[in-house]
Amino acid sequence: MTAIDGSTVRNPDVLREDMVRALRDQGAITSEPVAAAFAAVPRHRFAPEAPLSIAYDLHSTVPVKKDKHGLVISVMSAAHLQAVMLEQAGIEPGMTVLEIGSGGVNAAYLQELVGPGGQVTTVDIDRDIIDRARMCLDEAGYTQVKTVVADGESGVPDGAPYDRVIVTAAAWDIPPSWISGLAEKGRLVVPLTVCGTTRSIAFDRDEDGLISRSYGLAHFVPMQGDGAAEERKVMLRDGVVVRTDDGRVSLNARALDRALGTPQLVRWSGAAYDLPDELDLYLTLNLSSVARLHADKEVIERGLVEASARLGVPALVSEDSIAYRTRRANEETGGYESGVIAHGPQAEALADEYSNLLRRWAHDHRRRGVATFRYLPGPAPSPLPQDAVLRRHGIITATWR
Repeated sequence: MTAIDGSTVRNPDVLREDMVRALRDQGAITSEPVAAAFAAVPRHRFAPEAPLSIAYDLHSTVPVKKDKHGLVISVMSAAHLQAVMLEQAGIEPGMTVLEIGSGGVNAAYLQELVGPGGQVTTVDIDRDIIDRARMCLDEAGYTQVKTVVADGESGVPDGAPYDRVIVTAAAWDIPPSWISGLAEKGRLVVPLTVCGTTRSIAFDRDEDGLISRSYGLAHFVPMQGDGAAEERKVMLRDGVVVRTDDGRVSLNARALDRALGTPQLVRWSGAAYDLPDELDLYLTLNLSSVARLHADKEVIERGLVEASARLGVPALVSEDSIAYRTRRANEETGGYESGVIAHGPQAEALADEYSNLLRRWAHDHRRRGVATFRYLPGPAPSPLPQDAVLRRHGIITATWR
């Protein structure tokens, strides 16, 4: 069995020490309380089906349950992501914490952080997941953690107000119960998804709703139940899919597929390509009609779609045209230059808008952590602001420093 440093180890205590050291080195753990929690919890006991090397790997998830189609619907999240979110949460001894989306190990970390004077409640919609979490928590000695079977959309009023609410499934919206269940100075840490891209955002309460303190790239299985995402997905042709959760965006599959069959317009921006996760977030929230374009390996190798679409790329779409980001080597821009591939009758106009945003980001916002998110609950204003993302229970806005 191979440890993080490459040596062969069968001792989980040694693997756990290596994991904590590596999480510190990578900046995922930045505080002593979180380091102590990760050092204390026997992580492998929450993943008895997995090899020790996987249980203690920084970036590996452990599948816990699949649906009838074989799709994974619950996992033990990667240690790196759990550490980042716990640092975002800033949990202190004696706090009351609600975890929405249960797996067991994260609740154990939370219990270590709040200590004997605090209380952790973990809730999941799936009875199988809660039963498994309960068993693992009890066997590992975390009998104080409270487990609840319920739809996380409704929160857990019995136990509110909570100093912290930690969500461990990708959420499309923030329901009223999560905000009303927070203490006056409470914090919500939630993987919030907008048009297929997800960020773990730490929100604090303010007089208008929620305002972000920090955010980072995240990947989670989607929320189930009443909080499930409202997303449309259309296949343009085999291996090419476009998806959006913005009801204002038209997805005409036949017309967009015809557009892909036309010669591509290539427009180079003259702007540096850098920090792709920050750039993609900026484009997703600033393109006027945004979707996410995905293409499989075979389609990319045939040259129909650029490699940027392999894991999904922000696309600007109209009724009959599409544009998306690409890059090329260019030492004059610091290594790479960003550009646009556009297809269809409106290719010129879409390429102009996309290129302007690429240049604006590179000139004004090319660094990490420059966005501030607000969540404003309640009915949406009319007209809806240009930069607002409409949700069931409120709107999301972002400003860029």
